[in-house]
Amino acid sequence: MKTFIRNTLFGFAALSLVTMSAGISFADTNTLTVSGNVVGVCKFNSATSTLAFGALDPSSGAAASVAGSTTFWCTKGVSFTLGDDGGLYNSGGPRMRHATTTTEFIPYSLGMTPTAATGSGPATPITLNLSGNITFADYSNAEAGNYSDTVIITITP
Repeated sequence: MKTFIRNTLFGFAALSLVTMSAGISFADTNTLTVSGNVVGVCKFNSATSTLAFGALDPSSGAAASVAGSTTFWCTKGVSFTLGDDGGLYNSGGPRMRHATTTTEFIPYSLGMTPTAATGSGPATPITLNLSGNITFADYSNAEAGNYSDTVIITITP
């Protein structure tokens, strides 16, 4: 029994020495904050679109109308507005210029819908409907040939 007690006491003493020499350690914590910022952007799905009036026949007596569309998207929840620069030859309104006689113009009207709304993300593209109109009076006395204009459409989030 003495041996048992002596061995037990010796065991406790050894354990105490190991614990004391190793020191007592405590765990510590750190709080990590994770963050991000989704940017509100709008992007056209294609860089170009076209409204082609085609042949304007001065004997028709009718206005010329054309329609087209393009698509774009905006970040979910982002409000946007659409506008245009009036075209290269704007003078009180958009005009197409003759390809070779640079003093000849045909005025036209340009329509876009929608011009403002809220985006739903890239998986839900928005269709921008485009329309153009030329009154008969604006092309009935125009010089024969090709006319064109370039209009920049801008989405502003």
